[in-house]
Amino acid sequence: MGLLRNAKVLTFAVIGLDAAGALGVAGAQTPQSQFSVLSGRPYHPTFCSVFQRRPCQPYYEGAIGEDLRLTVVSTDENDPAKSASNGDTAKSTNEQGSTATEAEKAEPPPLDSIRAMYAALRGCWVPPPRDDARHGMQYTIRFAFKRDGAIVAPPRVTYASHDAPPAVREVYREAVDAALKRCTPLHFTDAMGNAVAGRPIAIRFVDNRTVDTAKSQQ
Repeated sequence: MGLLRNAKVLTFAVIGLDAAGALGVAGAQTPQSQFSVLSGRPYHPTFCSVFQRRPCQPYYEGAIGEDLRLTVVSTDENDPAKSASNGDTAKSTNEQGSTATEAEKAEPPPLDSIRAMYAALRGCWVPPPRDDARHGMQYTIRFAFKRDGAIVAPPRVTYASHDAPPAVREVYREAVDAALKRCTPLHFTDAMGNAVAGRPIAIRFVDNRTVDTAKSQQ
């Protein structure tokens, strides 16, 4: 009987080890969503890896209130320099006799959607002159609006191309500051202002215009 009892204990020990090993493998899945009512801790899905030597971290996906993200790409086709030339031509035409109507002078309607806000922000951007520009330059800022469309605090730079020299980064910083100064405060509807107030907005500027190769590598 003693031998049989010892065999049962050994069997249960092996089963327990196998179960613990199975839980260890399950814990290495990405993400993990196992929990126990006996743990005494709040439940949070976690992201784990067998290569990490630290506890699992909470894993959240698609939370409400996540950053708004916008990418503004400058190309040879949408270069503001061309638009400026076309604008000068149109201005000379108007000076020859045509006058703007009252509708053209009217203030644009308030922004009532995220898409409209993105369009307004894109319209404010004027990249640096080609002589000072750098092909492939990327520059990202992060900020938030108040309900009245003003910026809460000075934008924070979250990324700039690592291979760009400080002088080039400063050129793009000045262009970004000028763009935000040019178009803010934005004119939001009441509902839109309440929806975006305090919500982080990240704008990534990408300059893909053709520039002097020698200058862009300096």
